[in-house]
Amino acid sequence: MTATATPTTTPLADPPRRPARRGEEPRRRTSLLLTVVMVACLLYFLFPLYWLVVASTKSNADLFSTFGLWFADLNLLDNLRSVFTFQDGVFARWALNSVIYSVTSAVGATVLATAAGYAFAKYDFPGGKALFSVILGAVMVPTTALALPTYLLFARAELTDTYWAIILPSLVSPFGVYLMRVYAADAVDASMLEAARVDGAGELRIFVTVAFRLLVPGAVTVLLFSLVATWNNYFLPLIMLNSPDKFPLPVGLAQWQSTAAAGSGSQALFSTVITGSLVSVIPLVVAFLVLQRFWQTGLAAGGVKA
Repeated sequence: MTATATPTTTPLADPPRRPARRGEEPRRRTSLLLTVVMVACLLYFLFPLYWLVVASTKSNADLFSTFGLWFADLNLLDNLRSVFTFQDGVFARWALNSVIYSVTSAVGATVLATAAGYAFAKYDFPGGKALFSVILGAVMVPTTALALPTYLLFARAELTDTYWAIILPSLVSPFGVYLMRVYAADAVDASMLEAARVDGAGELRIFVTVAFRLLVPGAVTVLLFSLVATWNNYFLPLIMLNSPDKFPLPVGLAQWQSTAAAGSGSQALFSTVITGSLVSVIPLVVAFLVLQRFWQTGLAAGGVKA
């Protein structure tokens, strides 16, 4: 009788650990630190929006009697009904005014900034550098500092309390001119322009049919910046407009907020104002989500090209 020898297996040796490359460990620590910082920034910026969503679902009583960062009884539909029916539905009128002001101003400012930036980048003319330096300086001037002189100018022209009092000042975008000048310097090839001139195309036709198509990502970035700036503009409409039917959303909601905070028997509008604020930011969120592919490209190009 012979015993069958069982085969013995030897454990596989662990593969030799690859030595860490020089500088790899510090890069990992830096990446982890940046990730933590970015998450903290993300939470910081999303926190007000989260509070706005939670508060817009509460009634006036629940706003002051429940925990502020969590939901209570769902009252969102009643709040929305109050927003769109209070004062004969003036909120819809304010929303339409905001759309008129923002879309008209953003499109106009984008066209002007694109044309000006293209001209500064591709044409040499007397005083061009000095004029562009003045535009760069205008970027540093806050718009609130120009509100009072603008009001005096429009009052002299009898344009206050009109739509033009908001649209015309919003057409000026020094930052848009700067961004489009930087973007057009590399996005539009000079040899392509020379080829178009050799084929007999005029300068306006070259800009419209050749250059503008190449400038679309930068133009969309300027469009979004102008759209947000005009949509959120509060001080200029406050001093320019007197008629409530011409108010944009920020001024109208601030008027409701003043009514709610006045007390002395006035109607409690806190939940209405909060829900109206939530509704007012939805168009901007949709615009950013739809156009993010263009504006990210334009913003990145404007940040690295000189």
